[in-house]
This record gives sequence, structure tokens and C-alpha cells, in this order.
Amino acid sequence: MYRPVATAAATGGVPTDNGDYVVTLDQVPRWNDAEIRSSLEYENEDPSFSKSFLSDPLTSHGEESGTNGLASRFPVDHEINSKIYLWRGQPWNLEVDAVVNSTNENMDEVHSSQGLHAAAGPGLAEECATLGGCRTGMAKVTNAYDLPARRVIHTVGPKYAVKYHSAAENALSHCYRSCLELLIENGLRSIAMGCIYTEAKNYPREPAAHVAIRTVRRLLEKQKDKITAVVFCTSTSSDTEIYKRLLPLYLPRDKHEEAVAISKLPADVGDENGETIIHERKIRIKPLPKKVIPKPSQSPAEVPASDVGLVQRSVPVQILEYRNSSYLDTYLDPAFMSLMKDPDQRRQEQWEKTAQAQGGWNCAKMLGFGDIGGPPLSAAEEYSLHSRYLAKANSLNLSEIAEMKILYRGGVDSEGRPVMVVVGAHFLLRCLELERFILYVVKEFEPLIQKPYTIVYFHSAASLQVQPDLGWMRRLQQILGRKHQRNLHTIYVLHPTFHLKTAIFALQMFVDKVVWKKVVYVDRLLQLFKYVPREQLTIPDFVFQHDIEVNGGKGLIVDPRTKYIYHRP
Repeated sequence: MYRPVATAAATGGVPTDNGDYVVTLDQVPRWNDAEIRSSLEYENEDPSFSKSFLSDPLTSHGEESGTNGLASRFPVDHEINSKIYLWRGQPWNLEVDAVVNSTNENMDEVHSSQGLHAAAGPGLAEECATLGGCRTGMAKVTNAYDLPARRVIHTVGPKYAVKYHSAAENALSHCYRSCLELLIENGLRSIAMGCIYTEAKNYPREPAAHVAIRTVRRLLEKQKDKITAVVFCTSTSSDTEIYKRLLPLYLPRDKHEEAVAISKLPADVGDENGETIIHERKIRIKPLPKKVIPKPSQSPAEVPASDVGLVQRSVPVQILEYRNSSYLDTYLDPAFMSLMKDPDQRRQEQWEKTAQAQGGWNCAKMLGFGDIGGPPLSAAEEYSLHSRYLAKANSLNLSEIAEMKILYRGGVDSEGRPVMVVVGAHFLLRCLELERFILYVVKEFEPLIQKPYTIVYFHSAASLQVQPDLGWMRRLQQILGRKHQRNLHTIYVLHPTFHLKTAIFALQMFVDKVVWKKVVYVDRLLQLFKYVPREQLTIPDFVFQHDIEVNGGKGLIVDPRTKYIYHRP
């Protein structure tokens, strides 16, 4: 669909009629290049566009002398300037790591940036439909399909109303920051973004450009080593002129531009993240008032007879005040109780656990099973760890791991418990990022571990693949938490090998004897079907073939269409 452009002059930064070319970054001028300075003479391509409205902010009118020695809030930074590009055209033609799509909360094709879905193909709309929408100010990432880019980052811009100007400004700033943060999280380094606002949402163009440029500048100040290129893409002559005028204010290329920008910048240029500062919402901390210690009250024996009723009514309050705190501890969540401990005490307990684990002889590591040392986690620590992983898993697109079919839902076993299927041969360690796989496991297991469930593990031909060590298995089990340990009923292991049985025995000895005592070894598929009916499982073809090879196939017939296994008459 796309073809490379021979030279930058071939397009002049304007898309051709068919829009089927690819533009690389070296064909787009950088903001600090000499070539772009000569082109930024603020000449409007649209004759009807008012030059008085787009006056050059760097034209000298004596303001330089009015800076009164003020320090610039956006000083010259040549390293950041070398990462900024200005491109007249759609981002879809650029060969970058990611392009930004401005969409709505439903992420549908109708409200997306013009021309994106037509250029990317139908696969993009299908993937967007699986993401469950996106909130205003947030961003989500998908594959780019037929585009030259590697990924598409979708974000939802805010609606604008004068009454809620600050809220809309901060939401728009969060759009740009979320896109750049998602770029870094996915290991990408270059991004092309159009103007994240639509006419339907009534966001004024020039205020939106102020927010965009200053937000990008602030994030690059902190993450300049992780991003190599940010391309501002404009589709109209008015947007192009606005960016030409405002870029020198936030990204000055020399001391002259920096000095002039001091007097030209708006009064409010945001905080260290580029967001608008709302002074009324700042937290004000005042010193605590001096504690007044009340005098001890009269004992009941010394109280006059007329006040006996008051004393009797105060007795329940005293009982509650002095009641043993351990009585209340049983009603409190362990995660909440851990916060009530003294921080130094919690840190000391953690050091003692670590020292105890490291001081002992790590037998499992000596036997080659991996490092399974380290202190055990408390219930509160496991809950916190599981919650962090689940929140991160729900915010990421893990479709590439789902396509590997390592882990997927089955039906139910013979007693009605839901089944999770694990295929060992699909676990290709060399092609898999283990941290993302853990996030996928947490996300898939979450609906199941709320009640009793079963795992079916196909070890057929899995011995040919490199498997993770027991240390990794221990960490995965800690992340899944105690609810997984409590509700797991059985792990059926099909076609186990001697090495696998040895590893499971080590898991019982060194990791968790409760969970791994639930393993049931199954040598034949027909034996597995006694526990989990055949129609409740989606079984890969090679598992049937492996079963026949291992067990000889004596007395068995496999239906090639339905993959059912029958006893020979």
C-alpha cells in the first residue's frame, strides 16, 4: 500500500493525491535545522488567512528590554530541539514507531482521525472494538496493521467550555503526556502526533497548541534519553502557522529567541508537567495546635451522690476506650493493619526475613532449580502485589501473548468447576517477555480464582522447549495470591516426563506443598476425559499425535474430523 519517497523535495511535506507514500524521519526537517528557519517566515499558504492574527511573537518591538532580568522558564536546550519535528500532513505516512489517533470514548471508526482506518485496514477497527473504550485524557495502544508505523496510540481529547477551561486544559495535557508515557512503556522511541482536538469538541486551536508544545517540552526534560523524535503533524494551514509561531516560545533555538519568549509567554505555563496550576486546590498544611492534657477526672467514689447517673452513663465509654486492641484487629483487613504498624518496625521485620532467607543453605539453587530464596510475603503484601499487577494488566494490550495460545479458558470439569488450559509446547521462552506473560496470566486467572477451579496442563512435546526455573514459578504464585492457592482444586498433568515429576517434587519441597500436592498425573487422553469431558476442552492436534506415539495407539481410533478417541471394537 505504501511506497518510499525518493527525496524530501518529492513531497514537500504535502501528501500526494493517492497518499500511498512513506516518509522517513530523515526527510522531515528538525526544528533546530537551518533549513526550517528559512522556511518559517510566517507566510500564509491560505491568502484568506489574516496575517494580523498570526503576528510573529519573535518580532522585536522593544520587549527584549522589558524582561527586567527574569530567568527563562523554557531555556534553550539543543538536545530537546533536535528531537522536535514539524510536518505538514497526516501522521499515517510517516515511518515512526507510533502514531497518535484522536478518537472518542468508544474508539469507533467514525470519530477517529480522518483517514486513519482507511490507511490501516479493517484489522485496526476490530482490535479497537476489543479494548472496551478509553476514558478522556487517557491512552491505549494497538497494532498499526498496514501503516508504516509499528503501533497506533489512541487518546480521547476533552470537550471544551469556557466555564471549565482549566479542567479541559489539564485533560488535554494529560492526553499528550499519556501518549508519550505509553510510548516509553512499550519500548518505542519515535512518535508522530496530530492536533488532539476536534471541531465537534470546540477546543480553540491556539490554546490547544500551547498545551501540546509545553507538555511535550516538560516530559522531554525528564525523559529525553528515552525518546528520539516527536513529530507535530498539522493538516491545515492555520494549524501550521500557529505551531510556527508558538514553537519558539517553548523551544527557543538561541538566546535571542529565549529572551523574546520571556515577554511573549502566557502568564500561566503550567507546572513541571505542563498542567495548569489551580491555586485554590493546593493543599495547605498548618502546624498542629498544641495538645492540651485534661486534668484527671474525679473517681466514681468521690463524685457527689447527685452525679451518680452521669458516672454510670460514662462507664461504657471508658470500657470501649480501654478495651484490648486485639479484639478489634480480627475485624480489620490485613492490608489496612499493615499500614497501622510503625514504618521502622515494618522495615526491621522485612530485613529480618531477608537475612533469615539468605543465611540458610539454598538447597534448590545448588540442585539447579533456580533461586527460590527470599522472605515469604504476608497476606497484605501478597494482596498489594496482586492488585498492582492486575491494574497494570488491565491497562495494557496483551493480544500478542493471547495469540500464542499458551493459556486459554476451557469449559468445566466433570464436577462443574471451570477449567484453565495450559499448553507447555507453546511456551517459547526465547520469543516471550516473561514480565508481560505474568501480566497476562494474572488477567486471565482473575475471574477463575474467585471460586474453585481446575487446571489442565498439556506437557505433550513440551520437554523440547526451555522452561523457566522454580524461582520464576514461586514469584508467579506469590503474585496470584492466596485466593489462587485456596480455590485451586486440581492440576491435571497430561503426558508427564521424569524431569517434570522431579521439578514438581522440588516445588512441593521448596515452594508450596499445599498447591503442588494437588497435581494428578495423567498418562493417556482417555484417562483425562474421565475428569474433564472431551467436549469441554480445545486440544491442539499435536497432543493427539503425541498420545498415539507415546502410548502406541493400541486399541484406539482417533476421528480425524472431531478428534474424538474411541476404543477399537
